[in-house]
Amino acid sequence: MKIKSHSESHIVELENGSQWQIFPGDLDVTIGWKSETDLKLIRIYDEVSSHALVRSADNERVRVLPVGERWPIKEVRMILREG
Repeated sequence: MKIKSHSESHIVELENGSQWQIFPGDLDVTIGWKSETDLKLIRIYDEVSSHALVRSADNERVRVLPVGERWPIKEVRMILREG
């Protein structure tokens, strides 16, 4: 699946119209994403996220939530502190 829009660093819209918030600790991975970047959306079971976007070229993944859902603040802070 290709990227339709990635104008805000923390939001990505896919060609199917779905919009996803990128986990704050994973933003550095998405900096180089372009419209031709091929991604897969997968379901995951993570303490902060329900889904991940996986870049097909190298299987690098970022945790995402649908736009409108909220990150669990306590867990996010703990993960960001740990680095």
